[in-house]
Amino acid sequence: MTTETISPDLKTILRRLRLGRLLDTLPERLVLARQQKLPHQDWLLLILSDEVTRRDSLAVTLRVQKAHLDATMHLEAWDPTANVTFDRALLNELTSLRFLDSHAHVAIVGPVGVGKTFLAHALGHIACRRGASVLAGRTDQMLKTLKHARLDHSYEAELRKLIAVDLLILDDFAIDTLDVTESRDLYEILLERYRAGSIVVTSNRGPDEWLATFADPIRAQSAIDRFTSNAYDLVIDGESYRPRLKPRVTKEPKERTR
Repeated sequence: MTTETISPDLKTILRRLRLGRLLDTLPERLVLARQQKLPHQDWLLLILSDEVTRRDSLAVTLRVQKAHLDATMHLEAWDPTANVTFDRALLNELTSLRFLDSHAHVAIVGPVGVGKTFLAHALGHIACRRGASVLAGRTDQMLKTLKHARLDHSYEAELRKLIAVDLLILDDFAIDTLDVTESRDLYEILLERYRAGSIVVTSNRGPDEWLATFADPIRAQSAIDRFTSNAYDLVIDGESYRPRLKPRVTKEPKERTR
């Protein structure tokens, strides 16, 4: 297909209008319009649709980066042959994001390595594609950030970041015993997001074991009860999924010797 030459004046105008990326496909679109004798209105719709698609794709990419999601952990990359068991009907329901619309929570529970973080991040990717704001991280790191924020008086701003997003992913939840400050912070997060925003937690411990990790049992009981009463439980069991994520060298076929 012969491409069209775009005049310098048109390039300047498109860039001033912040439509410079149209130049990537504009020559081919001009040829297509001439070959198919597209009406001007249809051709304009075509090139503007290209720009909308590009901007939507860029917006998703930026949301994923801001969310700190692992770029490799999206549902399309999940290995269905993994020797793990879980309620697949429930996972299908979760991927619809109806839990996000109703401000419900998700607890993904199971032993080490079965893919809990993978599925949590996969839900985060789906949410980003739907236009939701997401933030993901290890629970201990988030609590450490809040503790340090008290020193420079940025605590309220850091707490708002965790409360304001549509979906908060807390990985490795209730792994370590919490001190008084960490317990209070986690209590605030769970309390503020109750019926106001969704949380996905991954944990090696079941919800019945979470209470023992808090320093303040009264606050813990209140926060955990709010969470579990409004949460879906996705329990995973089986062999470790991590070997499937291990990088491998693709062997080149050997040349035949004559």
